[in-house]
Amino acid sequence: MKTEVLNEALYNKYISPTERKRSSSIGIEIELPVADLSGRPVDEEIVINAADSFRKHFSFEVSGRDDNGNANSMTDSKTGDNLSFDCSYSNLELSLGKSDDLNALHESFKKYYSYLQSLLLPQGYTLTGMGINPHYNINHNQPVPNERYRMLYHYLHSYHRYEDNISMRFHDRPDFGTFTSASQVQLDVRHEELIDTLNIFTMLEPYKAVLFANSYLPEYPDYLCARNMLWERSMQGYNPHNVGMFSKQLASVDELIEYIKSQSVYCTVREGRYIDFKPVPVRDYFVLDKVCGEYFDGRAYRQTEFAPEARDLEYLRTFKFEDLTFRGTIEYRSSCTQPIRDVMTVAAFHTGLSRRLGELSELIAADRSLYAHGYNAAELQDMLSKREIPHFINRKSLTEQLVRILDLAAEGISERGKGEEHFLSPLYDRAEKLTNPAREMVNGIAAGRPLKEYIEDYSRL
Repeated sequence: MKTEVLNEALYNKYISPTERKRSSSIGIEIELPVADLSGRPVDEEIVINAADSFRKHFSFEVSGRDDNGNANSMTDSKTGDNLSFDCSYSNLELSLGKSDDLNALHESFKKYYSYLQSLLLPQGYTLTGMGINPHYNINHNQPVPNERYRMLYHYLHSYHRYEDNISMRFHDRPDFGTFTSASQVQLDVRHEELIDTLNIFTMLEPYKAVLFANSYLPEYPDYLCARNMLWERSMQGYNPHNVGMFSKQLASVDELIEYIKSQSVYCTVREGRYIDFKPVPVRDYFVLDKVCGEYFDGRAYRQTEFAPEARDLEYLRTFKFEDLTFRGTIEYRSSCTQPIRDVMTVAAFHTGLSRRLGELSELIAADRSLYAHGYNAAELQDMLSKREIPHFINRKSLTEQLVRILDLAAEGISERGKGEEHFLSPLYDRAEKLTNPAREMVNGIAAGRPLKEYIEDYSRL
């Protein structure tokens, strides 16, 4: 594929949608760990049956089945609301169809969540609001048996082949996708605000780490938000441009296109089967004659060769903290699932601040609490994802800056005139105390409170 043809294809896929008339709609995806309160591994049949009862109760239509015929994705054709499973049957996902009202979205979530809990709790199971399944070390952690998740699981486990070839140090939990849970929000972005939005929200990431960390993993005890590290130090991060933050400020749409060309393709589909292969940057992939990969033939993995095709661009899968999608939205991916009573905080925070880009940029540029000590945004985000706030950061100044950011978010969301400001309230308390759900849990467990109490506490509406 010639350079100009590739540039045009990328522009049409990612940039053109932002040039259309934009709305104020919000899309929300909330991944929810499933836990057996008795401490045993999750029995997948219980969860599958609960999902099937949900489908019948709400008249959702089957939109995906696994290899065993079980419905693993179901959708309301009118609203676009969807129930599915993310990677494993111990990680249920509720996606709420686009709406311009956070209160309406919250009501839908509560309706679905309450019904699922009414099925699970009598059987000793619960959904809960954590970014790491609290029984990650007990559950089976196997992928949903379908083409996509089988491929992803196989690809993530291929890291041993590359340990000596790149400088990155991989972690030893390639099954992390089966037990990590996120709260993601998609917001429409206008073409004229695209670059500013990516740049400003990238700089915001260290502050978000303080407020939203909720993925403590005992194997990596320094982290209160291990989730992002697990993505970055896996095969998803073989090419660091596929994950995490933008390492530099983008200057233009053309530079963004060049950045996308530096991201890697690692899978595609031929004859209905997923093929995974060593990641190849987009700009290099489409000049290759052949690519060597592996696919599952129903019994074992087989090697194959294939020629790149233009449609393979559909399978460019990235996991940036701020990810531009083909829908003309930016998907904000870095926040862990929150305790259920605070489940709308992530969406409210991003929605409000997206309406205050100029003020937010000035606020961050003037801040000396974080960006005055020689560290860039990515380094600060990693530091503030950990248990110990670095000694060079003045805690009082950090709290004051967080409150200023929350005030901006409140102004932005109040401007919408929908009475959504109340969703931000829990974040003010976190800012004042420099705490987050993971810190509360870790400190409580250290003081003798059982993990089960946090599972139950974080599951309450």
